Amino acid sequence: MNKPNRNQDALNYHSKGRPGKIQVVPTKPTNSQRDLSMAYSPGVAEPCLRIADNVDEVYKYTAKGNLVGVISNGTAVLGLGNIGPEASKPVMEGKGLLFKIYADIDVFDLEVNAKTVDEFVNIVKALEPTFGGINLEDISAPTCFEIERRLKAEMKIPVMHDDQHGTAIISGAALLNACEIQGKKLDKIKMVVNGAGAAAVSCSKMYLALGVKKENLVMFDINGVITPDRTDLDEIRLAFATTRNDVKTLTDAMKNADVFVGLSAGNVVSAEMLKVMAKNPVVFAMANPDPEISYDLAIQTRKDIIMATGRSDFPNQVNNVLGFPYIFRGALDVRATAINEEMKIAAVKAIAEMAKKPIPEAVNLAYNTTNLKFGRDYIIPKPMDPRLITEVSSAVALAAIESGVARKIITDWEAYNEELRLRIGIDDKLLRNLTYKARQDPKRIVFAEADTYKILRAAQIVKEEGIATPILLGNIKRIRQIMRDYEIDLGDVKIIDTKDQCDRIEEYADYLYRTRQRRGITLTESRKLLRDRNYYGACMVQFGEADALISGLTKDYATTIRPALQIIGTIPGVRRVAGMYMMITKKGPVFFGDTTVNVNPSTQDLVDITVLIEHSVRQFNVNPRVAILSYSNFGSNDGPIPEKTREAVSILHEKYPEMIVDGDMQANFALNADLLADNFPFSTLKGRPANTLIFPNLESGNIAYKLLQEMGGAEAVGPILLGLKKPVHVLQLGSSVREIVNMITIAVVDAQEKEKENI
Repeated sequence: MNKPNRNQDALNYHSKGRPGKIQVVPTKPTNSQRDLSMAYSPGVAEPCLRIADNVDEVYKYTAKGNLVGVISNGTAVLGLGNIGPEASKPVMEGKGLLFKIYADIDVFDLEVNAKTVDEFVNIVKALEPTFGGINLEDISAPTCFEIERRLKAEMKIPVMHDDQHGTAIISGAALLNACEIQGKKLDKIKMVVNGAGAAAVSCSKMYLALGVKKENLVMFDINGVITPDRTDLDEIRLAFATTRNDVKTLTDAMKNADVFVGLSAGNVVSAEMLKVMAKNPVVFAMANPDPEISYDLAIQTRKDIIMATGRSDFPNQVNNVLGFPYIFRGALDVRATAINEEMKIAAVKAIAEMAKKPIPEAVNLAYNTTNLKFGRDYIIPKPMDPRLITEVSSAVALAAIESGVARKIITDWEAYNEELRLRIGIDDKLLRNLTYKARQDPKRIVFAEADTYKILRAAQIVKEEGIATPILLGNIKRIRQIMRDYEIDLGDVKIIDTKDQCDRIEEYADYLYRTRQRRGITLTESRKLLRDRNYYGACMVQFGEADALISGLTKDYATTIRPALQIIGTIPGVRRVAGMYMMITKKGPVFFGDTTVNVNPSTQDLVDITVLIEHSVRQFNVNPRVAILSYSNFGSNDGPIPEKTREAVSILHEKYPEMIVDGDMQANFALNADLLADNFPFSTLKGRPANTLIFPNLESGNIAYKLLQEMGGAEAVGPILLGLKKPVHVLQLGSSVREIVNMITIAVVDAQEKEKENI
């Protein structure tokens, strides 16, 4: 990896366009003078008076109930130390981003210039009327302990220092399950904790609360084992002092230890230390980026080990995102006055229990598995598990109610869980799930236009992120020059110049000639065509030299797709290919087809396109609800378009009775379930809006997706080419690097699915 280039990428990510990562957006109409008069003067006076009469009404009329303050003084930022409040702001914005995407919680990040306990506490206390909860972040120990203690005692809204309790909650859940699998009882285990910072102290307190005996826990800091005679420690750390005389070093403590918990520094545990641990040891090496002992070394040393780290590239990642969004979600939803120990324990148990339940297909899809199950390599849920928001938030909310800190009581838990699912749902995570899936089984992607900066940049990104292995087609000197000019590091990537490297030309040309000789293509012309990178790339896929082809950035759609049709061909039974866009909207993904291939499809073409797209949508683990669109609603108008759409729906209902499809209908009725139910209650789409839209011709589909992309703020992923035997995907002319990366991800997942189906 080219580190300077990666560093610049990070700077560009935060600075390009609107600086930063979050923004404030209106939630009410603001289009008319009346709207503005309601939002501000004079209409705003009415809710002000209601709140003045009853302060609890602030939750009804303002955003307080869904607003968390992420607050830091910048004294312990990540692994960077005391870099100041301004320098901590990117981290706090990032935390706000995670709150939003995982639990739909709004955040104001506040970086305060206050280093003493009194200064910090006074500032945060004064902000209580603004927020529904306070997430403390990156505050150095031991100050953070006293700050949190005082704020919890003096405020009547939830307060949590995630650096302490987040790791404690997630690792606590992991400990419960690891000990169960290893056949160990918490009150019997011998535990070593390496590290005595805020997270280590909080984790140790959590483990004691779960049943670990204090006399069986030994804690180390940078100066060695914590003992009662140490004079350099505060009371909080001295509470974990051991009286064991046989422990002087970490090596001593590891002898016959059942559990090692590392929250310290990388590579401080050796293989020899692991060898002297008890049978079936549990090791949580959570230092980042380098664990206390590497995952590979640990599992090579002890076959009976359960190993967890803080890293995403190994099993059992202890990741705070499993906890804090959902803990605050549950606390906010019952207007809790605190996040107490009962709520934390409830979160621990909910997370632990989730890992034992059957894994949703969405999680298997995200991690490219079919048999993920509770065991040594799966002791806690994956961050992409959509059940976290319902399981953890509900458990926390219930604990708040039962422990008496809730000011709002939930009685209909089924309705509450549905509300939680609707807040973000699996649809909002679809692209992230696909990226995770691609990483689990990366494929070889051949790029027909590799002598362009955007393609090379996208190739570097997918290579670095483990999504795909690039193969580059183009002028080698030009490609190398672009890579030097833009500091793009692709290592030993394979580069092929189809005009100079002829090692496969004859074999490919012979194949093209044999398959197209009765379509007017001679052997000489085949050789000439194979100099075209789209033909060569399609042959590489056909011959198994690559798994998918990406092209179209600089050439028109027809020129790009023709070689794939001639060389690879369509899936048996598929009469025509189709193009589909996945539109990522605030309400989830909506699939558009056909937007790129079929100009004016016939009735039978519409049937074929619908069947093809419906099947493809299912591969994204989305249950398709299909609407075939026109300017008519169920026969309200006549004309060629309404008639062919109605006929197509009739055929689909007869031949595919299990398919949820209806039409002809206008787009607003397809996307508005209430409007559809009120006017056409007989529709098979009643209850929920359509998520798959079939357009009557290319013109309407193409116009619709581009309007939604430019004016509706949707992200367009595609065009996704459907119906070919092997994956070929065509970019939009002028696609951005991000759009190319998305298409590569789709291509990898497509290749994975076709490999499963043996197509």
